[in-house]
Amino acid sequence: MTRIFFTAMLLFTASFAFSQAAAKFAYVDTEYIMGQIPEYKAAQTELDKTSAQWQKEIENKYADIDKLYKAYQADAILLTDDMKKKRENEIINREKEAKELQKQRFGVDGELFKKRQELVKPLQDKVYNAIKSVAEKKGYGFVIDKSGQTALLYASAKYDLSDDVLVSLGYKK
Repeated sequence: MTRIFFTAMLLFTASFAFSQAAAKFAYVDTEYIMGQIPEYKAAQTELDKTSAQWQKEIENKYADIDKLYKAYQADAILLTDDMKKKRENEIINREKEAKELQKQRFGVDGELFKKRQELVKPLQDKVYNAIKSVAEKKGYGFVIDKSGQTALLYASAKYDLSDDVLVSLGYKK
């Protein structure tokens, strides 16, 4: 009985070790990798410089608006209703312009985002392709990024169980 148990445990351990060897995991630190690429450092410096310049421009617009508002408050008792309305509208319009400029520069699809895509995306794609190449050469099934948020960067298609799960749930591929 002990021999059978020992043999069963040996087979189980061997099959477990074999299955684990089939799907090897690795990790990379893309933040470290990108930090070692001179083109990335130059792109990041350019983005930081542009961002600071645009931020200063927007801050100046808000400072001008603040001056207009303070002048309006100081002059308000001397102004006619028509003059008050005119100055209030001017302040409101300038605020709208400043907010629109801020959105145009720093918004979701703003100029900074587009510039980052233009400068950094090709480098990120280059790094991703290198990660994929190294993973395939060394036989890794999965590569995880440990910098910042943990993300799965590469997964071999042979380990994708998505279609099997759909079939199990009763859906067609």
